[in-house]
Amino acid sequence: MVASVLVAGALAGTAADSGGSRSATGPRRPDGGSPATGPGRTAAAVATTAATTVGPQLPPTAGLRLQRLRTVVATEQTGQLSPKSIVASGTSVVYAQNMIYSHSITAFDADGDYVATIPDAVELARFGITGFPPGTVRGGPVELAFSPDRTKAYTSNYSMFGPGFAHPGGDACPPSSGVDPSFVYRIDVATHRIDQVIQVGAVPKYVATTPDGRYVLVTNWCTDDLSVIDVGAGREVRRLPMGRHPRGIAVSPDSSRAYVAIMGGREIKAVDLASFGVATLGDAGAGPRHIVTSPDGAFLYVTLNGDGRIAKIDARSGAVEATVATGAEPRSMDIAADGQSLYVVNYASSTVSKVTTADMAEVQEVPTARHPIGITYDRGTGRVWVACYEGEIEIFEDR
Repeated sequence: MVASVLVAGALAGTAADSGGSRSATGPRRPDGGSPATGPGRTAAAVATTAATTVGPQLPPTAGLRLQRLRTVVATEQTGQLSPKSIVASGTSVVYAQNMIYSHSITAFDADGDYVATIPDAVELARFGITGFPPGTVRGGPVELAFSPDRTKAYTSNYSMFGPGFAHPGGDACPPSSGVDPSFVYRIDVATHRIDQVIQVGAVPKYVATTPDGRYVLVTNWCTDDLSVIDVGAGREVRRLPMGRHPRGIAVSPDSSRAYVAIMGGREIKAVDLASFGVATLGDAGAGPRHIVTSPDGAFLYVTLNGDGRIAKIDARSGAVEATVATGAEPRSMDIAADGQSLYVVNYASSTVSKVTTADMAEVQEVPTARHPIGITYDRGTGRVWVACYEGEIEIFEDR
């Protein structure tokens, strides 16, 4: 884990805001609008319009190739950028989760222009969390998932810092280590403010929302389990044992099954979201880290951090259909909306690979800034965003 140091004054005044945000659009008016959205036209309204308006159809992605469009770097306005992950809503909002000691999420629009900074400081009691001393605590955003309607976003916090938290987690921590539990924050996308806090296990990593909007699923790295959050209840309702170091999650399009990559082993776990039974799909390869599903749910695509390959797996049988080598240490991945292409960052090679799913062929490998760690495919524009550990965010067009 690379410790990042805050730029002096970059987040000044945000820690005490307890879930507020710093925006490029200036103060919001009493009618809820802003200079960017217009009178009475909130970001939620913009997102809803974007979600319901049919835009130009994007061409099939298998025949396209990535071209660098823009590199986003830190400015005085953004403060420090140290993105661990990046996620596009598909409705003109992109959230970059900055490394743990940066204590923030940075919001951009679909073109890469800065919108707001969301600090990770909260007062737990304000959100109904009891059993902890009073005072402001801070988290460390890791991953994020939008709700199906794109009005909310859920982010995991690697560890908590402040009153009541004396045993932060780390990358090497068995369940017996007794590290502190952590929390998932819910962010209101209209205001870029934290509006709900939910306790989960120790060192939560990946977050996924079910397409039906019923559950939020969170892998807990140090308690080796999966938190199931009931969205309606606003709390964790189940904790399912997974195996050593669970990480990536994918959910079937019909919300019936969740698939969890067990990065400390070689298997994929399949969770029945009706009965909460857990099955093992079998040997996927060394160090499965990230999972996405095909649009029809028939296949899983898994990055194998230990093997330096991507596996195509039958979602029902668990059989490995094919694998392809990419760069060294493939980590995060996303899939095009048409299901024809995968985009994966190769951490140790400092490249991004494009793989066509029909033949599992690497058709392109493009250099990036050092240590790309997060990636997202924007379903609204067809652009691919790459988050690099040391501060750059690169935007590619597939054309």
